Amino acid sequence: MRRGVMFLVLAALAPLALAQPSPVYQQCQGCHQANGAGIPGAFPPLAKHTPDILAAKGGRTYLIQVLLYGLQGEINVKGQKYNGMMPGWSQLSDAEIAAVLNHISTQWGDQFPAGQKPFTAAEVKAQRGTKLTPQQVYSNRQKLGLK
Repeated sequence: MRRGVMFLVLAALAPLALAQPSPVYQQCQGCHQANGAGIPGAFPPLAKHTPDILAAKGGRTYLIQVLLYGLQGEINVKGQKYNGMMPGWSQLSDAEIAAVLNHISTQWGDQFPAGQKPFTAAEVKAQRGTKLTPQQVYSNRQKLGLK
């Protein structure tokens, strides 16, 4: 296929990337559940929580870091405590991580805050070089001031 035609095909499919869940997300459902509700005490909900993270200054970067490096430490989400261990998924490609982040940002009635666009592979790549531990990602969460 010629490069110009391939570009047009990929451009036409780009909107579907937001509408279709990443097959990788099926791995996330074991902890966060298909409905995004999580598991009380262990794994926090993504539904109705992801927009709060995205709205916080630094939240977008933090979400990328969670996917790349994991998260370890007790967190509080809307008055509930969670203390499960989130593994890092740095073995996924930048595009796959962006697809998962776009999926969780637009499911269960959630949407990006006004002015924010979908995650890109370039954003993920920019964070890949930070090489954080799950505890450092936890520290970054504390700085977001989430309630």
